[in-house]
Amino acid sequence: MTSVRDDNPVRPTTQDEIAAAGSELIGGPVGRRALLGRSWWTPVRVVALVALGMFALGMVQKLPCYNGGWFFGQGSQYVRACYSDIPHLYTGRGFADGLIPYFDQISQQSGGMEYLEYPVLTGLFMQVAAWLTPGTDQMMYEQQLYWLVNAGMLMICAAVIAVCVARTHRRRPWDALLMALAPAFALTATINWDLFAVALTAAAMLMWSRGRPLAFGVLLGLATAAKLYPVLLLGPLLVLCLRAGRWRAYGWALGGTVAAWLAVNLPVRAYAPEGWAKFYTFSQERPVDFGSVWLIISQRTGNSLDDVNMYAMALMLLGCAAIGALTLYAPRRPRFAQLAFLVVALFVLTNKVYSPQYVLWLIPLAALARPRWRDFLIWQACEVTYFLGIWFYLAYTSGGDRSQGLPAEGYHLVIAVHLLGTLYLCAMVVRDALMPERDSVRRDGSDDPSGGVLDHAPDVIALGYRAQTRKASHFDRQGMSVRWGTSAG
Repeated sequence: MTSVRDDNPVRPTTQDEIAAAGSELIGGPVGRRALLGRSWWTPVRVVALVALGMFALGMVQKLPCYNGGWFFGQGSQYVRACYSDIPHLYTGRGFADGLIPYFDQISQQSGGMEYLEYPVLTGLFMQVAAWLTPGTDQMMYEQQLYWLVNAGMLMICAAVIAVCVARTHRRRPWDALLMALAPAFALTATINWDLFAVALTAAAMLMWSRGRPLAFGVLLGLATAAKLYPVLLLGPLLVLCLRAGRWRAYGWALGGTVAAWLAVNLPVRAYAPEGWAKFYTFSQERPVDFGSVWLIISQRTGNSLDDVNMYAMALMLLGCAAIGALTLYAPRRPRFAQLAFLVVALFVLTNKVYSPQYVLWLIPLAALARPRWRDFLIWQACEVTYFLGIWFYLAYTSGGDRSQGLPAEGYHLVIAVHLLGTLYLCAMVVRDALMPERDSVRRDGSDDPSGGVLDHAPDVIALGYRAQTRKASHFDRQGMSVRWGTSAG
């Protein structure tokens, strides 16, 4: 077995040709005698600063809307691709009027929303930002201040994500540069409040990698109270713990998740049941919307797809069954980050809506699941194409100058680009799981750096001919029980 030392970080420039070529812009690959990591400029700090720099560039990209695009005509905020929900919902959901989310009904309903349609912890995030926003005599200026306050809070979330991703794989902190330098990360960070849930999820992943399942569960429960998607991680974790026989750890994780979610939601559910339920009823009743494969089918066929919830759920369940089979039949137990990415990507692909900021859910997981620059950049190119496409489509349909917009046929094409890009990255992750010798994370003899108690754990259940053959031959060579999963890929 290859020796693995935590104090000797892997340098991507020695393994990834794209990383090596890109490093020429800053002087070339780091040499083995370089002091980086032994001075203030540790990899984690460098990654965090890069993430903050990209976040700041994303704020600059919103400057045309900040200077009037959000307020004077709908067309310009779409043509300039600088739209954000934040200033619009400040007035549209009653924050400017001092209303308390879930408890106070919105006096002037916006888009048919009599209550805030976000989970409880995200609503609290929005409310705290409203409390920090000073009141002025000019509503436009107040909305700008509200966006700036939220941007400051979301910037803290970006730093948390960068640090957590860099520390999840102890020997691979530089992989977090994938997240920090992702173009879609900068472009979508301040569209909505998703970055808050992503930060909590990243922190949860870090806790699991450190063998702290209860802390993982608590953070995952809080993340689920901010956005629904993090709870999906419990599914692949269940099958991984089944294969490794780590039921005690999974029980702590599940218990922490449920307890934290209930602690946040039950008080609001008890005193404001209608407002609390709005997020769930809205999610259930929402029709086919932007970015989904269902929108292409609906607009192409003229069918409203009233049963889209059933179709999406059926595809999601089939996909989860496939991920479960992959987990049990793979010749070597897949890494937790790989399955976490796959299950969230599956949700993105089958959901009835794909807002452009949803890419933030996947970026940190992709950096951990498939830390290869070529594949990551191909996927990011597809996501940037979709980011531009949806705004030009909205410019076309908003009644402005249609010569600057994108018709439905063009929008269907960029949706297909997004779907194919995501499927491509999923295929690369699945290939790594089926052929672990091609997984760059495992090339140095590592097993599952994000796996926590699963890392180097022996399999209790391993199905499939290849898994059983390799397990038996390994047993014969050693003449004793083998901790399957510790050998190099």
